[in-house]
Amino acid sequence: MSAPVSGRLPDFPWDKLTQYAATARAHADGIVDLSIGTPVDPTPEVARAALTAAADWPGYPVTVGVPEARQAVVDWLTGTHGTIELDLDQVLPLIGSKEFIATLPSYLGLGPGDVIGFPALAYPTYEVGAALVGATAVATDSLTSFGPETPKLLWLNSPSNPSGRVLPTAHLKKVVDWCRERGVLLVSDECYLDCVWEGEAVSVLHPDVCGGSSEGILVVHSLSKRSNLAGYRCAFVAGDRSVIAELLAVRKNLGLMMPGPQQLAMAAVLGDEAHVAEQHERYRARRTRLRAALEGAGYTIDHSEASLYLWTTKGPDGPDCWQIVADLAEQGILVAPGAFYGAAGSHHVRVALTASDERIDAAVARLAPRS
Repeated sequence: MSAPVSGRLPDFPWDKLTQYAATARAHADGIVDLSIGTPVDPTPEVARAALTAAADWPGYPVTVGVPEARQAVVDWLTGTHGTIELDLDQVLPLIGSKEFIATLPSYLGLGPGDVIGFPALAYPTYEVGAALVGATAVATDSLTSFGPETPKLLWLNSPSNPSGRVLPTAHLKKVVDWCRERGVLLVSDECYLDCVWEGEAVSVLHPDVCGGSSEGILVVHSLSKRSNLAGYRCAFVAGDRSVIAELLAVRKNLGLMMPGPQQLAMAAVLGDEAHVAEQHERYRARRTRLRAALEGAGYTIDHSEASLYLWTTKGPDGPDCWQIVADLAEQGILVAPGAFYGAAGSHHVRVALTASDERIDAAVARLAPRS
């Protein structure tokens, strides 16, 4: 019998936080959990109303997605983010973005001998996807580091999880051009495109980046953070028509279908920007208070111009990420070690903004200098 699939995968990183979580929970005022970026604010009424209205759905949904949902995606990409116009057959709904990121290499038929590239600081699931198929994973921010081993698949993530870094338009265009010259499929994880605090973030499907064509490009978006829909598992992939067609053919055979009511909820929230602006302001206020408290306690915030995290350190000569995790756990604050996201994060921690105002205020009070 062959070895189980789990043996090919890296350790699940969050299991390593168990002892620190126990320390934080022992705090007299309870834990402030800033480790996982899961939304805590209410699901917007527009989503709940749409889900309720569509609740009577006795038949199977379709993998390709209902036209209303795909049209909403097209309208949102062009109307909100200025991308090129897509047709409906260039959009595919997903059951959350994580399942897609982890399984995309298998859909593409990648395996041993193939190279998959992703950022030096990266969401761990890119590496999981490579490990599942036995491909070679390369974590790098330099295109020249691939040498003669041209990747079959290259992931981008701007705005970045965990660092909040936003890649400029000129750099994105350079990556698109490089991939097209070599026949590399470029997939841009843009789940935080609506969570920008400083400057501007653009999609790789913006005409200034892609030159008016989606050839060789996919973008992945999630409504989990934008619209507090993590529990609904609403996401989508869009871009190159031929790649989308191949993904659809595979996913139909696997029975991967976003539930119908969720498809209509996704359409509704993509057509409503008011709840996005309201949630954005909640996060902005939390970010302002938490950043000031961390800096007042001697921490430095790097990047963090976007996303829902503060990329926090005491410098390359200061304590490593695990010591920072331990120090904050003693104050009842749980954060994620930067090492979860690659060796480049060894002296940083990721501090999430996804906690209630009351818990953010508790963290701020605990970080205040003692007189």
